[in-house]
Amino acid sequence: MNQPTASAAGTFDLGGDLPVNRLGYGAMQITGEGVWGWPKDRDGAVAVLRRAVELGVTLIDTADSYGPTVSEELIREALHPYADDVVIATKAGLTRTGPGEWIPVGRPAYLKQQVELSLRRLGLERIDLIQLHRIDAEVPVADQVGAFKELQDEGKVRHIGLSEVDVAQLKEAQQTAEIVSVQNLYNLAHRDAQELLDHCTAENIAFIPWFPLATGQLAASDGPLTELAREHGTSPSQLALAWLLHRSPVVLPIPGTKSVEHLEDNVAAAALELSQDEVDALTAAV
Repeated sequence: MNQPTASAAGTFDLGGDLPVNRLGYGAMQITGEGVWGWPKDRDGAVAVLRRAVELGVTLIDTADSYGPTVSEELIREALHPYADDVVIATKAGLTRTGPGEWIPVGRPAYLKQQVELSLRRLGLERIDLIQLHRIDAEVPVADQVGAFKELQDEGKVRHIGLSEVDVAQLKEAQQTAEIVSVQNLYNLAHRDAQELLDHCTAENIAFIPWFPLATGQLAASDGPLTELAREHGTSPSQLALAWLLHRSPVVLPIPGTKSVEHLEDNVAAAALELSQDEVDALTAAV
């Protein structure tokens, strides 16, 4: 059987002018434990990134805080110079003090500095999609988004997105700049962001669900999707990702993995077709 590619999921135009295949890759897991430091298998991380692009993945999502800096550096090592259709989306707004620790920092000078550093690490003159990693409650939203808008006006940022927001916060940010994407926790087991997804669907704003496999919970051999996957002749991971792709045409899942084998399994979900009855069964299974 031929390996399906990410193009089978169809495309979405970020901001109306930047097409990406809807099944992307999240580059958080290629760092060390606790999303801290270098991975034990650096060559393996590079191989996963290169294989992702070979399989038609055109949206690679990262952040300055993954490592910190490690994920961006690995992406450049593996993929630079980038293929014309590859979009690197990164984030700023969380700082790190150690493994597993994440602290929002939204001061405009800090955000602008971090974007400048990401440009250097990634080897880019312009970041296609910069996302505010978290809203800092200590800083006005207009100031945080405004920092990115200034960089956009300077030609250093193409599009602006947000992460972990609600509808009201999205609307507030839109008063300062055009927002083309939001990235929230969302999967079969966690649907708290449904209202935001519905709003994004109506407004044609990309919705990028992070932890699309619930950090492995949905992919487990003894998980809630095991029996349905056996009946369908596929893997639990593929069912969970296909459910997300079916959920809305604006959904861009970004499953991450350190394994080429798991990557290939995830990408194959792009070609998995589900009937409405199967979608309903999945929805009810978790």
